[in-house]
Amino acid sequence: QGQPVESGGGLVQPGASLRLSCATSERTHHTYTMGWFRQTPGKAREFIAAISRSGRNLYVATFVKDRFTISRDNTKGIVYLQMNSLKTEDTAVYYCAAGPVGWTTQTEDFDSWGQGTQVTVST
Repeated sequence: QGQPVESGGGLVQPGASLRLSCATSERTHHTYTMGWFRQTPGKAREFIAAISRSGRNLYVATFVKDRFTISRDNTKGIVYLQMNSLKTEDTAVYYCAAGPVGWTTQTEDFDSWGQGTQVTVST
């Protein structure tokens, strides 16, 4: 699997939107389920969203489901995480990861991780 590379993080005010991007190798993008996670210091990594290689299967965690969406552009080989109405509690390092060929919503099934991109929501 090619290691994912995240981008799009930054410092925003509450209520703003950000779109994170995850680029990986063409083979990885078209072969594996892709997921987004986040982590803050001292806390366990949270599973945010996943999308199957076809894009037909989607998962978004309940606690962000009304604000975040996951999508993929197979022509560009990028997986996106659109985050709207950001809150201070969304502040975290956001990671993209490649999982298995099949569909999964289990964190332990993702084994190729990016370096993360920092999202800070603050006034």
